[in-house]
This record gives sequence, structure tokens and C-alpha cells, in this order.
Amino acid sequence: MHFHGKKFVTAKEAVTIVKSGDKVFLHTAAATPVVLVEALAARASDLRGVEIVSAHTEGPVPYADDKLAKNFTINTFFVGSNIRPHVNSGRANYIPMFLSEIPDLFRSGQKQLDVAMITVSPPNKKGYCSLGCSIDISNAAMDSAKYVIAVVNPNMPCVHGNGIIHLDKIHAIVKADTPLFTLASKKPTEIENRIGQFIAELVEDGATLQMGIGGIPNAALANLQNHKNLGIHTEMFSDGLVDLVNKGAVTGLNKTTDVGKIVSSFVFGTKKVYDFIDGNPIVEMRDADYVNDTRVIRLNPKVTAINSAIEVDLFGQVCADSIGPKQYSGVGGQMDFIRGASLSKGGKPIIALPSRTNKGLSRIVSTLKKGADVTTTRAHVHYIITEYGVAYLYGKNLKERAKAIIEIAHPSFREQLEREAFEIFSGS
Repeated sequence: MHFHGKKFVTAKEAVTIVKSGDKVFLHTAAATPVVLVEALAARASDLRGVEIVSAHTEGPVPYADDKLAKNFTINTFFVGSNIRPHVNSGRANYIPMFLSEIPDLFRSGQKQLDVAMITVSPPNKKGYCSLGCSIDISNAAMDSAKYVIAVVNPNMPCVHGNGIIHLDKIHAIVKADTPLFTLASKKPTEIENRIGQFIAELVEDGATLQMGIGGIPNAALANLQNHKNLGIHTEMFSDGLVDLVNKGAVTGLNKTTDVGKIVSSFVFGTKKVYDFIDGNPIVEMRDADYVNDTRVIRLNPKVTAINSAIEVDLFGQVCADSIGPKQYSGVGGQMDFIRGASLSKGGKPIIALPSRTNKGLSRIVSTLKKGADVTTTRAHVHYIITEYGVAYLYGKNLKERAKAIIEIAHPSFREQLEREAFEIFSGS
């Protein structure tokens, strides 16, 4: 089969371009090219020392099998559930790095890439395809690689922005009509709804929002439907934003950059959100080094950055990507947006989390777990929110911070936290 003079090949044929020692990039999140991943892993016996470079991917990771350690090494910028056990066992490696800086790592040649494996929308009449729901660092990887293998998938949305590639830049094309990876949108819990209400009370009309994914962001968005002229400039978004747009709360008219546009780096959710971005002129998908650039973020008014955490200590240090020394996720863009929001006129950097874990342990702690990573420093956070209220930290000394944070901890842990705080301040 031919298209614009390009011949479609099988996945097995396409991955023959990979040779021993190559560095191979995998398209991110919902766009993970699973047919190429499986075909490459099937070639393992022919290869030695192929480095897999990725951020968040979905689906199986056959290349991470312990038996293939001589065939494939792995470096990832974000640890999802599929690769997490392999990172924590030492089979795979995690690179801590701000999402905003990774594109330049590729383009500068500091991290060289030989092959980029991507998923694109079907080409238009002029031969242009879209990277669809995942631009982030993938555009830079594709531009930097010597060879590009693309899966043309009719389920990939064609999205406005700078994630556009012409067939002339693709060396091998594989056709695959497979569903995009999805993340089900769960109904927020009662606790998440209370947190969402506290967040919504802080959001002003005309604010520019950055939010993540999950119950708390969805709960916050559900409580913003009566707000006016909200703008969106966010690393990623999911289904929760669609309803807010349909309610008329999002216009983007007060934004300074990309007025009237919803700007994002990647989208991950259900078919609902993929259909929303498909051909939608108000959605602008851009590289992470633009979307997450603090200099760009701060230009917008009242930037309200809503991020979560695994645990927070009494002084505002945030651990959001590890559980003790075990890697859970990644640095991502939290710091980019927390700092951008704090520098925005009227901005509000927020960390929101339930007061307890699912096992009943406190997420508010006197000191972070041994080996835990500090994702966001105590100097950057202005607001900590749990279901028990809002702790405003900006300009407060350590004792004032501890008092404010203990007040929003779960009641069953407050006395213990007060004792531990006393011991810290008394030097005992």
C-alpha cells in the first residue's frame, strides 16, 4: 500500500532499521506505539545494547524483561505503573529532570537519539500528519532522531499546534487501527470533592489554570462551572476540562499569551477528551519547553497551579514523585508551574492532597520519609490544601508554617505532629 509515494510496511519490517547500540525513543502516554514496541522486543536476539528512551508510556514493556538486560537498557524521564517495578528493581533507570528542559536535551545533542517511534494521525491531502494527543517532548525527539518510524492510526486526533510532521520526514510507515490508550475518569470521592471546593474558592474569575489528572483536579473543575473567563495553560489535561468548557466557564479572553486558546502539552483520558481535541481550533498543543516555560507561564494573569503530592512536611517541603527511596512517578512539570504561578500577577501555587493515605497513614508528616525526594521546595509553595482546609504559607516562618499545616492534618494525627514539631524546635 502506498500513500504520497510512501510505502506502508509491517511493524516487523519497520523495526529492522534499529541496530545494536541505537538509542530508541518511544512516543508518550496515549500515543505509545505498542505494535512497534512488541515488534522491537521480538527482535531482541538480533540486538545488543539498544537504549530505550521514554517518558510516561502505556501498555506492555516486554523490553524490560530481566532476560533481555544485554539486549535493552532503559532510561525514562517519568515512572508510570508499567515501568515502576523495573526501575525500583534496578533493571530500568530514572532520569530526574524538569519536563521543560528535556526537549533541549534532545535538540542540543546531549542526549542523542537514533530512532524515534511515534504514532500519528492519517495524513491530510498534502501529506501532513499530527502527533495528536502527545506533543510534550516527542516533537523534539522526532526532530532530533536520525530515523523516524510512524504508526498511522485513524484513532489519533488531528490537533492544532506545532506537533505536525510531513510524510517526507518519516522513514517507515506502519498502519494500525488500534484504540488509543485511555485512563478512565473516576467519580471524585467525598474527600476529593471537599478538597475541590476549597480549591475552587481560591480560583478567581479570569484566572489561568494548570491542573493535573485524577480525582482532585476533576473535583476542582466540577466546582468551577459558575466561574467566568477562565483560561487554560497546562502541561496536560483530561476529561474534566471538557465539561467546564462546554459550560462556558473557559474563554481564555483574559490570557496574555495565546488568547482564547487552551494550551497544553499532552492529553490523556477517555475517547471523550480525544474527540474534544480532534480538529478543535481552540486547542493548541505545543512543546513542553514552551508550555512549561516559567517565563511564558508567568505572563498570564492569576495563574492558579493545582498540583498534588505523596506527602508534605510541616515546613512545606513537597514529595510528589517517590515513596521514600522508591521511585513512584517523576519530577514532571510541577516545579515549572508552581514557580510560574508564584511569579504571575495574582497567581496561586497550590499543592492539594488528602490528609491520609488509603492505608490510614498521615500524608502530613514532621519530616519526609528517609530517602524521599523533594519535588518542590518549601520556598515555592504558597498553599497546602487537604479536606480539612487551606494552609497559607507565603511569608510565614517555620513555626507559623508548622502550626498552619498541622491544622489541616487529619485530626487523629494532630497531637502527634504537635509533639514532633515541639521536639524539632526545642532541639530535643
